[in-house]
Amino acid sequence: MSTPAAYAGEAPAPTVEPHRRIQRTYWQAARRRLLHDPVSMGCLGILFLIIAAALLAPWIAPHDPYTSSIVNRLKPVLSPGFVLGTDELGRDMLTRLIYGGRISLLMGLLPIFIATLAGSILGIVAGYFGGKTNMVIMRVADVFFAFPSVLLAVGLAGALGAGVVNVLISLSLVFIPPITRVAEAATTQIRAQDFVEAARATGASAPRIIVGHVLTNVSSPILTYSSSLIGLSIVLASGLSFLGLGISPPLADWGLMLNTLRQSIFLAPVNAVLPGAMILVASVCFNLLSDGLRTAMDVKP
Repeated sequence: MSTPAAYAGEAPAPTVEPHRRIQRTYWQAARRRLLHDPVSMGCLGILFLIIAAALLAPWIAPHDPYTSSIVNRLKPVLSPGFVLGTDELGRDMLTRLIYGGRISLLMGLLPIFIATLAGSILGIVAGYFGGKTNMVIMRVADVFFAFPSVLLAVGLAGALGAGVVNVLISLSLVFIPPITRVAEAATTQIRAQDFVEAARATGASAPRIIVGHVLTNVSSPILTYSSSLIGLSIVLASGLSFLGLGISPPLADWGLMLNTLRQSIFLAPVNAVLPGAMILVASVCFNLLSDGLRTAMDVKP
């Protein structure tokens, strides 16, 4: 077939073949839109700094996070040797915040990863096979939906006890049902498409259809929704530590630091607010980045 340039009397470039003139793929278009979003890139830069500081904590932290000093307790911000002051036991706040980011970010990212993996499998299986399989999986998910996420997290953490592993299990169980519902709804829509029916008519097995056709089409809504839960996961994990159901002392965690410093809020208000400010900044950045990701992925291939 002749190209428009040929009708205009212009010869096509010899180095470009007509069949290679293809449009951007879906993921290339989404990445391009995300990179051109200044808010998302700004949030990504802030999160990169927080994550890099947490990973490099042993090398960049100015003090030991567990060494206390009664003489230096509740030093104000910009004190000599303590840029962000000290806590109620005389420990350096900057060091504690850097080390606290390791656990707080872990509590935000790992439960979402586990929930996304498990919820996607359950939702895709329920949406593709339907019938009794769908009914069993979704009715079990509805049982968890009967409880608000905060109360469910508190109940599970209270039953399992404090500790990093128990918090991971509790938060993962909280986020699996909503991700399952999103995956099930997206799979139900894709299952009725012509290309899935065509693949089924050719004799392709269910696992092959799910991996080759369904998974590639439902990954966008699942990833978009899952990314929006990271900020909530950080807040819930910090809330559990604040209530004494999460991380145990002397480990550094933003929620635990907020709990221990609340008694000193009138003596050192800035120091007491710093852990809450870190929770706010991290959760807001993840939420704004999720919004940018959703907008970027809302494109046609």
